[in-house]
Amino acid sequence: MTCDEAKILLHALLDNELDAGHAREVEAHIAGCPDCAAEFAAQREMQRVLADTDLRYTAPASLRSRIEASLPQPQRQQPSRRSVLRGFAMGSAVSALAASGVVAVVLRQDDQQRILSEVVSAHLRSLQAGHLIDVVSTDQHTVKPWFNGKLDVAPPVIDLTAQGFTLVGGRLDYIDARAIGAVVYKRRQHVINLFVSQTSNAEYRAPKTETMQGFNCRRWGNRGLNFWAVSDIGADELAEFVDKFEAAMKANVEG
Repeated sequence: MTCDEAKILLHALLDNELDAGHAREVEAHIAGCPDCAAEFAAQREMQRVLADTDLRYTAPASLRSRIEASLPQPQRQQPSRRSVLRGFAMGSAVSALAASGVVAVVLRQDDQQRILSEVVSAHLRSLQAGHLIDVVSTDQHTVKPWFNGKLDVAPPVIDLTAQGFTLVGGRLDYIDARAIGAVVYKRRQHVINLFVSQTSNAEYRAPKTETMQGFNCRRWGNRGLNFWAVSDIGADELAEFVDKFEAAMKANVEG
């Protein structure tokens, strides 16, 4: 095991997230590597200090009272005849739009935004201690079989370590009330969650990057699967990850 591989797994060892085999490998490396041993000791000390520190701040009740007092009080008004007619006209316009299919498009866009929000929320949950990985491995032949039997379709798992994106494991997650696979990569110390779900739409949908809550999300569709890659790395690096993942997946299919 190299130092780079060990440092990726130090947090998992510290949080007791590694299986017995990987734990022994990391512990053996630490025993013979002063640099990694020092890094592990520093992380363990930081964990102890954070656990012993009360970081929660409780605002005084007087602050809430001052804020509420400063807000404008709502004024109740009876609806005028003009506003009633305007509301009726707007309802008629919505009905006309629904007949033309425009509302359906808007609803689909809203649904996509809702799912994007769920994906980003799942990414945030994964960054909490003990939530990132269910199966810890840098070996794609260990991660991919782990999903078998847990999902209708196992997500493609591709080793991109040589391209600068290290595979560190995978887990089950839930998006849109369905279980989906999450394949986890790292770019330096940054986590990339690749969420994969099955879809009835087999058409290729080109990658598109959106930003939500400070995270970049690049989503696309291919071969009956929906993909969302989420990370705090730059949009250009995330696009690079997706391009290399797609290229490797295409090579595997053609090969």
